[in-house]
Amino acid sequence: MSDKKAGAKSGLRKLKPGEVLFNDGEKANSLYIIQNGQLRLFKPKGKGFIEIAVLRAGEVIGEMAYFDSEGGGKRSCSASAMVSSEVIEISFTAFAKTMSGLNPWFKTIINTLANRLRSTNARVKELESNSTSVNYSTGKHTGYEFFKSSDIIKILGAFFLVFKSHGEEHSSGVALHRKTLDLYCKEIFGVIESKIDEMAIVLQDVGLLNFENDKDGHPKIWVMTSLDKLRALFIFYNTEKYLTDDKKLKISKKCQTFLERIWERVQSQPNSESVLTEVAISDMLEAWKEKHINVNLDHLQDARNYGIVGEVMVQDGGKLSLEVNFHKLKKQLPNIQFMNRINDANEQKSG
Repeated sequence: MSDKKAGAKSGLRKLKPGEVLFNDGEKANSLYIIQNGQLRLFKPKGKGFIEIAVLRAGEVIGEMAYFDSEGGGKRSCSASAMVSSEVIEISFTAFAKTMSGLNPWFKTIINTLANRLRSTNARVKELESNSTSVNYSTGKHTGYEFFKSSDIIKILGAFFLVFKSHGEEHSSGVALHRKTLDLYCKEIFGVIESKIDEMAIVLQDVGLLNFENDKDGHPKIWVMTSLDKLRALFIFYNTEKYLTDDKKLKISKKCQTFLERIWERVQSQPNSESVLTEVAISDMLEAWKEKHINVNLDHLQDARNYGIVGEVMVQDGGKLSLEVNFHKLKKQLPNIQFMNRINDANEQKSG
């Protein structure tokens, strides 16, 4: 829901991950105080977007439009939730009543600062490069990518080095304060903040990163559950960048769903760690059919192309089983899960 739909009311707003709070250029009628969560500020440009900042609990968002005398009270950028978030919406009407009680010179100072900041932002945006992907064989843009391969390699490499060098032993892995990570990732490796935060969400979703509160009660202690798995992802992406498109690993989300279910079963079977193991799949297919989930044998073709699984075999009684390469599945499933989660993040931010 954007400003246009929200109206000029004050109150608590709850945002889902990816939900837009307001859009660049639209008429503004409220400012917001972030109660919890993270919001991404970005500016549409060409076929992509310029990432501006990430705002968190306690920060104000959308206040520039109130003080903008030249921009007609329009939004200077777009804002969307990176995770489930809550903001307190304060209408400009209500805010104006508060401002009216202040000395006139105080409002003049605020207006001056707001105009200077807007001019600076405009200049920075002119100098920013657009995050678009280019096919160098044709020279054509292939669309916006929030995470390019070079971004992923840089961030994973930076995370691994910083956690390895400065992390402290933790019951769940290796712990590090966010400010240490920022020092290296932002100041030394030049990774922009929004990409650090989005990568953190991706790693959390695939089970590699957890967050704990620091002494001030803020979730700034980052716990990496496995440095070996983080390093494996870095090696995977660094290897993939040298491959031609037809050689790169490409597994659909439905194929991933099938492989995840197979992996659960493989681990529970005796002698499952042999190179090739046979897995019963009839009940999986029946369960998905009953739940009206469109996952079937055709979706295994991607995995078959990479030798992760073999052909389907029919057993006595018409039951189906599948030959699975245990070692390939064990090695590639984390890469597949991470790769598809990255693709989800790119698709979400290209809209």
